[in-house]
Amino acid sequence: MPEEQAFCVLVKIMYDYGLRELYKNNFEDLHCKFYQLERLMQEQLPDLHSHFCGLNLEAHMYASQWFLTLFTAKFPLCMVFHIIDLLLCEGLNIIFHVALALLKTSKEDLLQADFEGALKFFRVQLPKRYRAEENARRLMEQACNIKVPTKKLKKYEKEYQTMRESQLQQEDPMDRYKRENRRLQEASMRLEQENDDLAHELVTSKIALRNDLDQAEDKADVLSKELLLTKQRLVETEDEKRKQEEEAAQLKEVFRKQLEKAEYEIKKTTAIIAEYKQICSQLSTRLEKQQAASKEELEVVKGKMMACKHCSDIFSKEGTLKPAAVNREDQGVESDDEKDSLKKQLREMELELAQTKLQLVEAKCKIQELEHQRGALMNEIQAAKNSWFSKTLNSIKTATGTQPLQPPQATPPPKEST
Repeated sequence: MPEEQAFCVLVKIMYDYGLRELYKNNFEDLHCKFYQLERLMQEQLPDLHSHFCGLNLEAHMYASQWFLTLFTAKFPLCMVFHIIDLLLCEGLNIIFHVALALLKTSKEDLLQADFEGALKFFRVQLPKRYRAEENARRLMEQACNIKVPTKKLKKYEKEYQTMRESQLQQEDPMDRYKRENRRLQEASMRLEQENDDLAHELVTSKIALRNDLDQAEDKADVLSKELLLTKQRLVETEDEKRKQEEEAAQLKEVFRKQLEKAEYEIKKTTAIIAEYKQICSQLSTRLEKQQAASKEELEVVKGKMMACKHCSDIFSKEGTLKPAAVNREDQGVESDDEKDSLKKQLREMELELAQTKLQLVEAKCKIQELEHQRGALMNEIQAAKNSWFSKTLNSIKTATGTQPLQPPQATPPPKEST
């Protein structure tokens, strides 16, 4: 058994089962048990009882360990386990059953032994016989079959008390009073010693309690001061938190305005680029149409000239390239002027488009830089929140002696769409 359970069982056996009575009043109750055992032997084992009387072998010479230690002093545990099981079920009288069973099984050996041999047999040979579990089991079966009436035990107890009273009456009163006085003095000294021990323990416990109380009061004062400081720090940190939240709100408002402005500029630039693209496409379409119309007119003029005989002869004699060259030069001058103007407009539009794209890129870079600054500021604000929150919790933990709480996880700032 564990130590505490074993102690509880010991207390139960000593008080509820009456084993404690065997140790009190100079083992008076133990001598009564010896008398009962001898009377049971006289009734159930008369020849062995007569032999013991002839040897002057009394029960206290061999049976004291049986009653005081419940057979645990000499006998093996495999046998003791059964005895204690029966004792817990039946009571202290089971010792008489086991004692009579031991005497019956050893009767032949004991009748042949003398005084010294009998004592040696009880001390050495008898415990060795029951080291085997089978022998222990047969002994317990035999012990359970032996009848020990409770009425006879009570009768023997009354006989013993009557015998003791008669012995006391025959004894010299002075000796009896001296013995009683000596016993009372011993009891008084024992009680005084216990009283002194209890008084000393009481004084020591009072001093220790007073010291503990003083330490507790000092600790309470320190904790109260730390609590006041913590409350003050908490108020300061709450003010700081409120200020930082206000600054964060202002920064968010500034960032929102900058973002709205950048988005507006992007939309405006996108619209200008779309208009420029539309104008370029219109100019390209117009140029293509003019080129097609010029080619058609040129073909018509060439067809008319070739249809005229005189013009065809002139072309055949002087070459077809001169007049055509003159016409082409005239038309080329007009078309070149128009192309130059269109190219000039196109270059201007391309320049404006490049400038617009450059502005767009600069705006995007500025937006990215603002977002980066906003993220850095949010991280700094979150870190500041975490730092003051951790300091506050640590201060509270130090003041109250509780475990520190984990700071909440920092949530990343929401990513705003550009």
